[in-house]
Amino acid sequence: MPVAFVSQGEGITKEIYDETVRRLTGGKTRLESPADWPVEGLLVHVAGEAEGGFRVVDVWESEEALRRFAETLVPILQELGVEGGKQEIYPTHAFVSA
Repeated sequence: MPVAFVSQGEGITKEIYDETVRRLTGGKTRLESPADWPVEGLLVHVAGEAEGGFRVVDVWESEEALRRFAETLVPILQELGVEGGKQEIYPTHAFVSA
């Protein structure tokens, strides 16, 4: 079952996001397809400025796929000084893509 992941927090800025992308992709400046991710299983990724700070919304094919991604992501965020933040993970009730 797909799971949604929403992250927003203090310390997450456009600049931190862009640097995270560079580190995740080995130097790319933009994420352009699910193949850019270091693990398989991403269905949707959206990121941008929102009220309260920079927000990232992902949908993963499973909680296991999200966990595999977190194993790569969390150390990068820690290196960049991002700790904690507001994160929400929940199973989807419905998922529709174009």
